[in-house]
Amino acid sequence: MSAAAGYASRAYAESLAEFGDVVDLPNCGGFLLGQKISTGSARDAVGPYPLLACRDWCALDADLTSLSDRFVCAYAVTDPFGATTSDVLAAAFPDVCYAYKQHFAADLTQPLDSFVDAHHRRNIRKGLKNVEVQRLSNDQATIGAWQSLYDCLIERHDVRGIARFSASSFARQFSVPGFDCFGAVDSDGICGMTLWYVDRGVAYYHLGAYNERGYRQSAAFAIFSTAFRQFARDGVRWAALGAGAGTTAADSGLTRFKQGWSTEVRPAHFCGRILQPKAYARLSAEAPAGTKFFPTYRAPR
Repeated sequence: MSAAAGYASRAYAESLAEFGDVVDLPNCGGFLLGQKISTGSARDAVGPYPLLACRDWCALDADLTSLSDRFVCAYAVTDPFGATTSDVLAAAFPDVCYAYKQHFAADLTQPLDSFVDAHHRRNIRKGLKNVEVQRLSNDQATIGAWQSLYDCLIERHDVRGIARFSASSFARQFSVPGFDCFGAVDSDGICGMTLWYVDRGVAYYHLGAYNERGYRQSAAFAIFSTAFRQFARDGVRWAALGAGAGTTAADSGLTRFKQGWSTEVRPAHFCGRILQPKAYARLSAEAPAGTKFFPTYRAPR
């Protein structure tokens, strides 16, 4: 096996350590986060945000079985590019396993103009006139510029929860094997940036952020077109773009943006497994009636 990179690396799981202790899955080569349940000392094993990635999915069942003395349940959203099947996932997660969201993907062996939609192509031309796209190093200057852009994103979209990464988390994320970064630069400096993790022939789009200049100048389109071409030159086969944000019309802009760059969609599965049935039943006793949330005791009230 090639060395673990991106979401499949321990370094990425450690970048999320403020959200839970890193839990090794030694046979499959993945990682979960141990999180305390709101009451008592019981804990769950939770997939890292945004995806659980493994090297050997067939070994995941044995790893989860070994956690039964430590955690009430385990759950995660799985890598849509994982070398596995729904049957293998269902064997490891017998209690919950379903296609959760469709993730957009681009086959980088195809010419960009053959699949990027016409609206995007117009904005690519606009963006490339306004900004210069540079591949950036993971130094302190880049991290500082990124944090400023991400602060704009937090304010613009009211980002909360685990996706509201701390400065210390970002410092670790920039050092994860497979990290790559592209920035849009105008006369006043960096106005947009995207973060990626490259692992086993796939460039996973991790995050993107822009200031007001970046939005006005179509910096995102310039960055994505440049990144796609550079990854293709590097021999990367796929760009994994993730899913849209939610299902309402208010969220459809991100869906349209990603769809316009894609050649296909792949399902990411939400999977869950009860490891301690008695504890699970006790904790779920006061859950909202009829909830389909998993685990039930974490359902919004």
